[in-house]
Amino acid sequence: MPDTTNTFDASHTTSAHEEYDDAAGYYTLGDPVADTKAPGGPLEDRWQTRKFEARIANPANRRRLSIIVVGTGLAGASAAATLGEAGYVVKSFCYQDSPRRAHSIAAQGGINAAKNYKGDGDSTYRLFYDTIKGGDYRSRESNVYRLAEVSANIIDQCVAQGVPFAREYGGLLDNRSFGGVQVSRTFYARGQTGQQLLIGAYQALERQVAAGTVRCYTRHEMVELIVVDGRARGIIVRDMVTGELETYFADVVVLASGGYGNVFFLSTNAMGCNVTATWRAHRKGAYMANPCYTQIHPTCIPVSGAHQSKLTLMSESLRNDGRIWVPKNKADCDKDPREIPEEDRDYYLERIYPSFGNLVPRDIASRQAKNMCDDGRGVGPEVDGVRRGVYLDFAEAMDRLGRDAIESKYGNLFDMYAQITGEDPYEVPMRIYPAVHYVMGGLWVDYDLQSTIPGLFVTGEANFSDHGANRLGASALMQGLADGYFVLSNTIRDYLADGPFDRVPEDHPAVVEAQQSVQARIDHFMGNNGSRSVDSYHRELGNIMWEFCGMERTEDGLRKAIDLIRTLRDDFWRNVKVLGTADSMNQSLEKAGRVADFLELGELMCIDALNRRESCGGHFRGESQTEDGEALRVDDQYSYVAAWEWGGEGENPVLHKEDLTYEFVEMKQRSYK
Repeated sequence: MPDTTNTFDASHTTSAHEEYDDAAGYYTLGDPVADTKAPGGPLEDRWQTRKFEARIANPANRRRLSIIVVGTGLAGASAAATLGEAGYVVKSFCYQDSPRRAHSIAAQGGINAAKNYKGDGDSTYRLFYDTIKGGDYRSRESNVYRLAEVSANIIDQCVAQGVPFAREYGGLLDNRSFGGVQVSRTFYARGQTGQQLLIGAYQALERQVAAGTVRCYTRHEMVELIVVDGRARGIIVRDMVTGELETYFADVVVLASGGYGNVFFLSTNAMGCNVTATWRAHRKGAYMANPCYTQIHPTCIPVSGAHQSKLTLMSESLRNDGRIWVPKNKADCDKDPREIPEEDRDYYLERIYPSFGNLVPRDIASRQAKNMCDDGRGVGPEVDGVRRGVYLDFAEAMDRLGRDAIESKYGNLFDMYAQITGEDPYEVPMRIYPAVHYVMGGLWVDYDLQSTIPGLFVTGEANFSDHGANRLGASALMQGLADGYFVLSNTIRDYLADGPFDRVPEDHPAVVEAQQSVQARIDHFMGNNGSRSVDSYHRELGNIMWEFCGMERTEDGLRKAIDLIRTLRDDFWRNVKVLGTADSMNQSLEKAGRVADFLELGELMCIDALNRRESCGGHFRGESQTEDGEALRVDDQYSYVAAWEWGGEGENPVLHKEDLTYEFVEMKQRSYK
């Protein structure tokens, strides 16, 4: 295992007036990129304007227009269902054995919507503002306002589908608060919100399957994008049961394949989550935007040892009633927390951020937990000589509300924690620690959700468009369903109004080239007589990424990471060992392709982070901080979207900048104190 010590010289702290290009030599600067689809005019009118201006494909033509949707999570299932109901011919692909097993099912805490049911001052504009601020002013105003605007429709849609949202005693839908806001706008179904929403989207999808407008292909993994004459026209998939490679064509391709958090190996993502669909598109010309923007979730069950291959999320909703603390004295860290008196506890979030307390945004809660543990006040068992945990305590809430009230809100989460840790959170405070969870980076898209490849649309976590440098809790489900149910169906029709397009012949040179490249890649893995397992490379890559491109980054650390990843990637292609055969079910082969893409993505993430010498959202650059150690954003140099173009095999990536301008909000250094 390589040395992963990350050092930082405090004398290098950045002044906002100094200019740096830390990534010089690692990239080529390209032409600026712009979103030409977003209308101008009043913010509240832009979405209505775009919907009216977008051309329409008439119903007779829709029956002759075909759409491929990759992914069946909330974004993919809702998109396929909506497009099928509109009359298009839809093919839906997922690598799971059922659309219901998409990773959206794992979301726990809730979904945001500006309904103002609590009468506490919420509004579309406040949701818009909170999202812009929470993203640390690195997202587009037009996209975020649209998201806030359609959020209320999502709740109505899901209630009509029978999603069992929590209700108050009188029968009205209930809300709770989430980090980074001071209103209650999060709708929830205990700790199973993602599962219940996905069942609703799945039902809508299956209705269209029965109607004959959608055909589902399960256990099929996309391994290549087909681009013909500059347009996305199909995909190559591998049947994960038989090993057969299959080619499918359509007039348009939609990627709803989720995020790439598993580049870190240890994350809250399901083990199968990967970047291959979007990375294959990136190599074909789709720009990858802000790849270094990854989210660290503050409430996960801490690592228990080197044997683990994934981490378990505990819903952020627990921070509504749980109080986070560590011992004031290092000597108390190995004590039973119930024996530590109140005066010897440091409720550090309440102390540092009195206005928001335990409900500060995820990035701040995560960084402060790391700071407490780095200070030697972490709790729980030592792993590699360090205690990585802080307490999440419900004793005060149970005294105030009663155990029954806490059980009705969080019972399934408490049960899950007890089953995993063997500790009863009703009796002993939970232990939590930050973990990689979500990614804000993804394929660059315009206001219509179209990538830089015409005919390739990207929805949900697979695109970059709405969250900036940090996602507020309960906004992932909101974006996925907004894109799938309400946005894509209104924007994709403008592109499809020019269809149907000419049929693509099977022997077209672009198709043959794509098929041959996929086969060559498989042949290499199967014929490589190496000695190391795929998982060993993935774990080593994840360790590099977490140490140098995780919660805190430095110039020296990122340069070291790039060198380590390049060395590791070279060794991977020479020395990886893939067992089994290609013409059958082979999880080792599946993992090999995914890890190969993660190795390329990991390098680009580090280059992107190196290029951005500012602390922004959840991305703390050691060289850019205030005197009291808070994040220091550098707006005059980095107020842009970094859209990266594939430069070619062995060549530097090309950076295209999309300038971010703010007409309706004032850019400020975030403060939650």
